[in-house]
Amino acid sequence: MLNYFSKACDHLKRNQQYKVWQDGYHAEICSSNKFIKQKLDYIHNNPVNDKIVSNPEDYVFSSARNYASLDSELDIVILHIF
Repeated sequence: MLNYFSKACDHLKRNQQYKVWQDGYHAEICSSNKFIKQKLDYIHNNPVNDKIVSNPEDYVFSSARNYASLDSELDIVILHIF
């Protein structure tokens, strides 16, 4: 996985060994439960889309584990928006 994060730095001008997050951001107001669920699903599915894991709850540092009632490294507040 470190190799994957290292290759993400190839295009950077600054001296950086590893890159986890994408460039840029676009802030939006979370104004509805539907919107919040959409963003939570997006975050949970990022490791799946990047082929790091097969299922969102398989990623050790994901709150998807909490939502699936599995042991987790994270302490979170579960949102009841479903």
